[in-house]
Amino acid sequence: MFAKLNSNYVENYAKEFSKKVCDGYFPTKKYMTGQEIITLTPSVQVNFFIIKTLFEAWQLELEKLKSNPFFDYRDKAVHEALREFMNVLSRTIKVERVHFEPLLEKAVIDSIFLAVSPLDFFIEEFRKQNAKEINQYLKENKKYIKWHTHLITSLIDKAGLSHTHEAYQEALKTNFLNQKEKLESYKILLNSMGQVYFLDFDQIEETDFVTAKVISKTEPVPLAKGNDNSFFDTLGESKESEFDFKEDSGPVKEHEENYLSQEDLVLENVPAEKLFKTIRPDQGIDPAKIWTRFESEQYSIMKGSIKDLSESVGLNQRFMFTKDLFDGNPDLLKHALKSIDECGSFVEAIHLLNERYVGELGWNKDSEVVDEFLQLVFRKFDVRG
Repeated sequence: MFAKLNSNYVENYAKEFSKKVCDGYFPTKKYMTGQEIITLTPSVQVNFFIIKTLFEAWQLELEKLKSNPFFDYRDKAVHEALREFMNVLSRTIKVERVHFEPLLEKAVIDSIFLAVSPLDFFIEEFRKQNAKEINQYLKENKKYIKWHTHLITSLIDKAGLSHTHEAYQEALKTNFLNQKEKLESYKILLNSMGQVYFLDFDQIEETDFVTAKVISKTEPVPLAKGNDNSFFDTLGESKESEFDFKEDSGPVKEHEENYLSQEDLVLENVPAEKLFKTIRPDQGIDPAKIWTRFESEQYSIMKGSIKDLSESVGLNQRFMFTKDLFDGNPDLLKHALKSIDECGSFVEAIHLLNERYVGELGWNKDSEVVDEFLQLVFRKFDVRG
């Protein structure tokens, strides 16, 4: 199944989007730096696809150095020096507009492709790798994928999966068939891009998408693992990152004991499809415990005082929740609030949060910001459920 995209429209949109972003940035600055890229646009995926391209270029540069036949790069001292040099290089990213604008255009196109047709996107990514290197590719690149991540995380180090393109594609297709009804709508994912430049959803799906025009043929070579001192490595370390962007929580465990089954939960009026199944019990927020605590505190009189949660969060709270809970993506917060408003009870709302955000975005359920967010959810509902 190939994405039905209007390639001319998508390419023209990417150019206009990139021009507008660059027109707003480069008049006052000569270079784009790595840390500035992380928060450049409202779309987290666009930003991280730019970093992904830089990471691939970084890997190729390393391989060029190692290909010189006159030096022994297997020597320990040389290996350590080379690794330190590459890590320093990664922390001093400076890209002029003439080189940056094409990177941004590609990131926009790839983001649209991923949002609209994730199966085809990942199949194309697999095809660019040697079959035996796909697992390593997934490990190194999952931090740059912010949408539809559950399609690939369970493939990492999967026991019994043979290292062939066919095996990975079949496993990917199986994941897609099992999860396609729960995948986020591409209109929701791409909404943040429309904040920069209007995106006409009616024109996206007009003709067959020609992947050869927009998919890079670069084949990244896996890096030798060393200490985590590169800019690319620190993207997954929220404690050290200035912008607190969190790496994906890791592969979904396939062992039955790491899921919450319907029999494990004693809940009333919660449809089976609402129960969260991709988070360990110790990671999830306990709705009964939270409800009881809030009822015993001063918040009990505020129960049910909020009608529409999406319209009741203050500006400072929106900023805090976006930064600390929703990966810096205001659209994730907006969609979460609307989804909670559609829930029928407090329990259902908490399980929605567990399923979509708590594990995926690495929430610290004991933090003050999570507690403040849950207080608002408590005020939304008259009944626990």
